[in-house]
Amino acid sequence: MDLEFVTEDILKLLISAGTGAIIGFEREYHSKSAGLRTMILICVGSTLFTLVSIKLGSDPSRIAANIVTGIGFVGGGIIFRDNSSGRITGITTAATAWVTAALGLCVGVGKDLYETGFFAMLLVIFTLYVLVPLQVRIKRRNLIRTYRIVCKYTNGTLRHYEHLFEKFNLEAERNMQTKTNDRISGTWTVRGSEKNHEKIIKSLLNDPDIMEFDF
Repeated sequence: MDLEFVTEDILKLLISAGTGAIIGFEREYHSKSAGLRTMILICVGSTLFTLVSIKLGSDPSRIAANIVTGIGFVGGGIIFRDNSSGRITGITTAATAWVTAALGLCVGVGKDLYETGFFAMLLVIFTLYVLVPLQVRIKRRNLIRTYRIVCKYTNGTLRHYEHLFEKFNLEAERNMQTKTNDRISGTWTVRGSEKNHEKIIKSLLNDPDIMEFDF
């Protein structure tokens, strides 16, 4: 057994585990479905598959294709639709898993892709860690919420609340509306600044005509 070669392979696996840990820590900190352990396993797994395939003399392009296919199944389990809001979540985490697998592949290939993989990791770290404050600022200026209001039915009841959205400088898109006996329920997807959302929520919570209010 070539001790030097085995040591190099072990070093690659350790580098891969460290790379997955750096990326996974951010996902774990934000309580995402795929966190620290998942990213480590994805990165190490991609490296291990690459090392084994190289030893077996497999075509490198097939290695990458099979890893991408495998990560597709993982990503499919991460992305899901939130029934309460109707929004799709987990896309960023799935993309993180995808790029983590690519980094593991770079480590497995070796010296020819170390520089590329290291620079790519820096870009991933920048995206996940540094861009968060910018993303928060954007969301505060353009926050999307789903509002559901149930009240007694009268002509123009729901239009009254649509005008109220406009009054608070919010863009409201009408969704499903349901009338049951003397009640009517309306749902809107509302876009606007976080400050304006807080103002209208306070107003709607104090509205005596509203029987049910989800936001």
